[in-house]
Amino acid sequence: GQGVDEPLSATGFRQADAAGSFLSNVKFTHVFSSDLLRAKQTAAAILGKNRFCKDMEIKYDARLRERKYGVAEGRPLADLKAMAKDAGEQCPSFTPSGGETLDEVRERARDFFEFLCQLAVELEQKEHGKPGAPGRSSGTSGEQFFFPWTNHYSEAETSSVGSGSSTVLDANILVVSHGAYMRNWIGYFVSDLNCTLPENLTKSQLSSVSPNTGVSNFIIKLENGYLLKPKITCVCLNQDSHL
Repeated sequence: GQGVDEPLSATGFRQADAAGSFLSNVKFTHVFSSDLLRAKQTAAAILGKNRFCKDMEIKYDARLRERKYGVAEGRPLADLKAMAKDAGEQCPSFTPSGGETLDEVRERARDFFEFLCQLAVELEQKEHGKPGAPGRSSGTSGEQFFFPWTNHYSEAETSSVGSGSSTVLDANILVVSHGAYMRNWIGYFVSDLNCTLPENLTKSQLSSVSPNTGVSNFIIKLENGYLLKPKITCVCLNQDSHL
C-alpha cells in the first residue's frame, strides 16, 4: 500500500537491476515513477543500466502510488483475505476501512493516462511547429525504440509501427508503478478503451498482479491528436523473462 514506505529488499534490488539490463537498449523519452521509495529505487536502477538515459530526469507522481489499503497496510496478506471473508466479499474487490475503492484507483490511472496522452500530443505539435524541422524519423534509428521482445509483435502491430515516419515514436515512456495499481490501469485499458490484447493471453493472466519488475508494453496511437479515442495495443503483459 501507501502507508508503509519501505525500501527495496536485496532481492528487490537484484530484480530491478535485471529489469534495467533487459531494457538497457531501449531509448526512453520520458520516465515517470510513483513517489514511493520502492518505485523510486526501481526506476533509478533501470536508468542506471540504460545506454541512452542514464542522466534522464525521473518525474515522480503521486497518481502512480499503490492502492491505499487503510487498516490492512503493514499487515500480512492473510489478514486482508480474512477481513474480506468476514465482510462476505472477495479479496481483490474488498476495500478495508480507510482504503481506496477499485473505482478510486482506476480514476487515478485514468487521470494519469490522459495526462500522458496530452503530453504526447503536445510533443507532436511542438515538433511539427518548428520551421524547417525534419521529420522525427530523419537520421534516427527507430530500433532504439523497440523492446527486446519484438518477436511478440503480430503482423498488424509491426505494420503499424515498423514503416515510414511512424518508425520513431513521438514519445516512448517508461512508467514505474505497483502491482494492484497496474492491474486496475490495465482493466481500464481493456474495459473502457477496448485495448487489443495478445491472442494467447488468458483471462487469469489478464487479472493477475504483475510479478515484481514485470514489464508490460503498450502501443498508443492518437490519430490527429484526438485524445478521446486512443487506439491501444498490448504487445505483452507482465513479462518476467529477465528474472
